[in-house]
Amino acid sequence: MKEPKPKRLLRLPQVLERIPVSKSTWWAGVNSGRFPEAIRMGKRCTMWREADIDAWIEGLENGEKWNR
Repeated sequence: MKEPKPKRLLRLPQVLERIPVSKSTWWAGVNSGRFPEAIRMGKRCTMWREADIDAWIEGLENGEKWNR
């Protein structure tokens, strides 16, 4: 039996390591709903659920589109 992955939050540089797009492309995709929604942790801190990023990547592999 596989151990469940711990829940983690990723900062933008960690997200962009997995999804190689520019910052401006990423933010445009987040604002349009194309990419997973961000979690605001403070005025200057935004993070994403690792599970959402993994699901988005997996969806790409299966030809699906992200839905908020």
